[in-house]
Amino acid sequence: MTESNVRIPDEHAQTLVDPKAYADGRIHETYAWLRANNAFGRAEPAGYEPFWVATRHADILEISRQNALFLNGDKSPTIVNQETDAKIREMTGGSPHLLRTLIHMDAPDHHKYRALTQAWFMPQNLRSMEDRIRGVAKAAVAQMAATGGQCDFVREVALHYPLRVVMEIMGVPPEDEPRMLMLTQELFGAADPELARKEEVDPGAKLTPGVITDFFEYFRKLSADRRANPTDDLSSVIANSMIDGQPISEFEAMSYYIIVATAGHDTTSSSTGGAIWGLAENPAELAKLKADPSLIAGLVDESIRWTTPVKTFMRTVAEPTQMGGRDLAAQDWLMLCYASGNRDEAVFDDPQAFRVDRKPNKHLAFGYGAHLCLGQHLAKMEMRILWEELIPRLASLELAGEPQMSQAVFVNGPKTLPIRFKMS
Repeated sequence: MTESNVRIPDEHAQTLVDPKAYADGRIHETYAWLRANNAFGRAEPAGYEPFWVATRHADILEISRQNALFLNGDKSPTIVNQETDAKIREMTGGSPHLLRTLIHMDAPDHHKYRALTQAWFMPQNLRSMEDRIRGVAKAAVAQMAATGGQCDFVREVALHYPLRVVMEIMGVPPEDEPRMLMLTQELFGAADPELARKEEVDPGAKLTPGVITDFFEYFRKLSADRRANPTDDLSSVIANSMIDGQPISEFEAMSYYIIVATAGHDTTSSSTGGAIWGLAENPAELAKLKADPSLIAGLVDESIRWTTPVKTFMRTVAEPTQMGGRDLAAQDWLMLCYASGNRDEAVFDDPQAFRVDRKPNKHLAFGYGAHLCLGQHLAKMEMRILWEELIPRLASLELAGEPQMSQAVFVNGPKTLPIRFKMS
């Protein structure tokens, strides 16, 4: 394979690391070109370490299966430019990570830390929470109805419903939810001028030390309280966890709180917004749901596929291997493009279409293998319950303006979603 055949053209390589491209939709044009012309090529955008790019569903799945070969911990598991990487390593004494969460870990630590909370997120445990979650959903629908038929669905409903659920599970009081929402948006929206903390707007979308410090300060107090006065919430589980017979370190405990508190609601908010966006643009799909409520499960999966909130993750090659017809060297960096895999023409019929009755729907939005999303069952249950409460009452739905997506290469989704609707 010649160098020219392996290297991704600069215009597409630059799009892969441009946060604005994930907001304006250009990323999907690049993904389509790559799947058709260079599905596993090497990107060399200016200012970044070169990296391989997996855009096919099959390659993403195969890489995700092989966690001993494709690592999370050696380099940043999220895309970061060389300048930001150097700053992080300087701040941490050589580590590429400002946090050490499950997404930064490999075996054996990953399994040990995942096991600390895994039981909380299993379906049998979540079933006991269904009534509480339904109460939150009913309140969200009532709030939407009270707007009088027009609202920004993201800002008035989608951001707050999953946030309330996760904060209740963690034991964070309602009065602290605005702070958690703001910090989450500043963390994931570090490259978005409207969402980022003004002094920390970072095109590399990774260097957010002030935001992380604020998270640490909040959860340090919460953790100390839960060690002294444990309750039945998830924060108590983390605060009192043991690894290899020793208490979990403060750094890893704070990291754990952050990943649960942020990923636990932000991605669900994005898919929830994506569902309403898709239905507003496709009234026939809403009619299908109203005629057959059993399709709500399909709406949940299709909105997750169509939105794919986690757009990319990075992996580092442990030893020389082959993938996608290419020869990879040890310590090569590679990007998994989930939103591309979820629109792969080889797997999905008419992948650009939004279909609530899509079957099968083998999307990759939750990842695969050892790093399969810990909260996938909670996310799907939250969305199912909300749609069970809202869809039967939703008589009509349309866009009332141009929706906007957030600017981010790692996690992004609808930022504003103006709608008009009628409810029964």
